[in-house]
Amino acid sequence: MAHFSYNATKSNGEAYTGTAEATDRFEIYQTIRREGGHLLTIKEERQNQYLSLTYWNLKVAHVGEYERILFARNLGAMLSAGLALTRALSVIERQSKNAKLTYVVSQVGTDVRHGDNLNTALSKFPDVFSNVFIAMVKAGEEGGDLTGSLSTVADQMERMYDLKKKIRGALIYPSVILVAMVGIAFLMMTEVVPTLASTFTEMKATLPTSTRFVIAISTILKDYTIFALAGMAAAAGAIYGLLRTKQGKRAFEFFILHIPVIGGLVREVNAARTARTLASLLSSGVDVMTSLTIAAEIVQNTYFREVISAARDAVGQGEALSVVFIKNETLYPPFVGEMMAVGEETGTTADMLKRLAVYYEMEVDRKTKDMSTIIEPFLMLLIGGGVGFFAVSMITPIYQMSSNIN
Repeated sequence: MAHFSYNATKSNGEAYTGTAEATDRFEIYQTIRREGGHLLTIKEERQNQYLSLTYWNLKVAHVGEYERILFARNLGAMLSAGLALTRALSVIERQSKNAKLTYVVSQVGTDVRHGDNLNTALSKFPDVFSNVFIAMVKAGEEGGDLTGSLSTVADQMERMYDLKKKIRGALIYPSVILVAMVGIAFLMMTEVVPTLASTFTEMKATLPTSTRFVIAISTILKDYTIFALAGMAAAAGAIYGLLRTKQGKRAFEFFILHIPVIGGLVREVNAARTARTLASLLSSGVDVMTSLTIAAEIVQNTYFREVISAARDAVGQGEALSVVFIKNETLYPPFVGEMMAVGEETGTTADMLKRLAVYYEMEVDRKTKDMSTIIEPFLMLLIGGGVGFFAVSMITPIYQMSSNIN
């Protein structure tokens, strides 16, 4: 691919400049002519890509989830309005403010002009377009309803995006409180405790075990700050590395699933995600086996992924989709399997899955709104316990010294 800069005029005579990557000049000429414009001048840009700001911008740029939603939504809208696919892609390319997305759409448009299907062109960028996105586009192209598939995938992505935002929003309050607690504890340990410790030493006070423990921690943080921070960073890195292993991830997921309140929310989030993905794929015409394979990739929790994989194997052997979900009611709520069974009996599986998704998304929405109220008592207990331990540890020697003086 070569990089070109050019001057051209639109169909209404308006002049504009642009840049594009293409195999040759003729490809850019064809593109502009197809859009009703006229190419005035064109120049190939020759430069070391490693010295190019554009090159490094593309390397570090990221296409956000909301930008992908807008891509699907806008592309579907333009196609439904009668624009040709290549023209619609060209419009999105010019309108995009994201360098990475502009480049990707440019390459997709080039591949489509060369005769590739849209799903084939999109599949070359797996870091931007998910398997769900590509599978639904492929189903839309094969079924002659690309516009409908793009609308469905945009809806699916938007629902998932909103679900993630609600969960993250619910975690902001406890996260802020925990960070504040750590900051206050660090200041107390490095500023207040050393002063009290020196007083205890001068008074030759007999210190209880809890007080000696607090003073020891304070001494490490005060006198060996760099080593203490390095040790905490190393511990955090070790925990992160452990969680990246298969066994560590499984253990963490098992722990999360058995936390009161949180475990139930995790089950409902995964139920919503599974139902939404399967409903979108099946309603777009993707076959059941492929839909289950993709759904297993979308679900992050390995316990739920195993259930979906088992369901795929069961369907391959001729069993009903609902059977495996009914057998795993400790993970997926019983309502999931029952609704699937009703959908299979009435021939409305995709519709029932969509209703399931809406129901659990509403449940998650309701519970995340109440999350701060639910978590607040636990945070208060944690804060109270920490403050109480510190107070008892520091006040007990003072009380003993006061008694000795009397």
